Amino acid sequence: MWSTCWDVINSHPWVVPPGQGSSEGWTPLALRGITPRVAMCVGKCSRIVGPCLLALGTLSVAANILLLFPGGTSKYLLEGHISKHAKVVPGVWGGGFPVLLAAAHTTAVGWRCAGCSNCGTRHNAFISAVLSKLALLGATACFVLSGVGLTNGPLCFYNTSEHGTLWDYPFLDAGCQEPDARTENYLYGCHTWSICLEPAGVVTWNVVLFSLLLLVSAAEMVLASLQILNGCLGCLCGFCEGK
Repeated sequence: MWSTCWDVINSHPWVVPPGQGSSEGWTPLALRGITPRVAMCVGKCSRIVGPCLLALGTLSVAANILLLFPGGTSKYLLEGHISKHAKVVPGVWGGGFPVLLAAAHTTAVGWRCAGCSNCGTRHNAFISAVLSKLALLGATACFVLSGVGLTNGPLCFYNTSEHGTLWDYPFLDAGCQEPDARTENYLYGCHTWSICLEPAGVVTWNVVLFSLLLLVSAAEMVLASLQILNGCLGCLCGFCEGK
């Protein structure tokens, strides 16, 4: 008799017996079998997105720090001859720390859920969504500032026809004088990069690292947006399937 009753209960798609996902007795469960699958997808997504954001955030910080040491030397940083867009360090406060904070929380919650059935609370999902929004804002700021830094070109020591040698932004000046000069002579004209006398190879250094920051911050924006959606689903379904 009792076994028959339990068979009927377990076959019902809208209820969960006490001790199986609820501590308050019988509770409704919409479309049993679908919600747990969604929750598992949320947990698995967190275990993938979290480590990816950790790697990207670390790469962003490293790239921006390297921008402060053109040619691998601290001489120009000590002298103050560093591009203002590099000194703002958008890869640290924008694409770095906020992303790393969101990634650490997402990774911790996601992988902890891999080993237990009741750790992915809706509270953790809400925190993950909030931190991911901060990461999205930081990555967006990093993307914009890196784009401006790449477009304006580096600060370097070069020779001008009017003022002799000086520290300035030669490609930005050229762009101001001739509307199309910056495009022709800078990003699409590698032969003009030799105009910068010091630091050696600074144009290549800036182009490579700012381009890297652009790619990293773009990937961070995509993953942070995905985690925001993932966190919102986690608020509704939880991170893990009850066992």
